[in-house]
Amino acid sequence: MTDHASEFPSGLVLFQGARKIAQGPLGEVQAKALEARSAAPEAPLLAFDLATGRLTDLEGRVEAEAAEPEPARRGRPKLGVVAREVTLLPRHWDWLAQQPGGASVTLRKLVEQARKADAGADEQRARREGAYRFMSAMAGDAAGFEEASRALFAGDRGRLASLMAPWPADIVATVETLLGPEGEA
Repeated sequence: MTDHASEFPSGLVLFQGARKIAQGPLGEVQAKALEARSAAPEAPLLAFDLATGRLTDLEGRVEAEAAEPEPARRGRPKLGVVAREVTLLPRHWDWLAQQPGGASVTLRKLVEQARKADAGADEQRARREGAYRFMSAMAGDAAGFEEASRALFAGDRGRLASLMAPWPADIVATVETLLGPEGEA
């Protein structure tokens, strides 16, 4: 993969049951949701963030996962610097102390190198996790779901496609959108 990671899909996708009724920016999806609610007030609507596969309310907020409130942060928050604890062996601290710029500069450089080197793998993992979140919500009870999940995380797109074949076409298409082009995830 190149330095320029492919862009994650953006916007929302809206489902009424297993049928996709809208996909696009928040405003467009909200308008379609209002139309759908007027036509069938009892039918459940589910909206998903295409970048993450997370279930999203129609105000565009991702449903919060259980999280504890964050404590006050140390560091220089106005500069975006957050102090956290790092545990290293004495030989690591000795090596860091000898580096130009000190431990902080060296650690930042090492982290940036690792981020660049792992960018493709990180994107693949994020795409698979997003596809899994969506699959769980929309097809968790579908025939072959467990095997499809295994194929998803094994990166076996062919097997995944064959296991999803009996599923509703809109769900399959959205999983493929979340995964991105064949060569990328």
